[in-house]
Amino acid sequence: MIKVLFFAHLKDVIGSESVTLEMGGENIISLKKRISDQYRIDSLHTVMVAVNEEFADDSTILSDGDIVAFIPPVSGG
Repeated sequence: MIKVLFFAHLKDVIGSESVTLEMGGENIISLKKRISDQYRIDSLHTVMVAVNEEFADDSTILSDGDIVAFIPPVSGG
């Protein structure tokens, strides 16, 4: 199982600050697709991703027990 943390507007869209998924041996791009399909989100291509508090790219393979954070871009003035 992996735990996925959501920040900013993603937390509002998902309706929770985290979800737990049965997923291992798959990469970040697979996780993004699964979350996008399940929650009807199309903006995940712009989020930064961290796995176990280290920034990761879409090819990073997930392992059981990983904690993944989806961090949307921040804008402001």
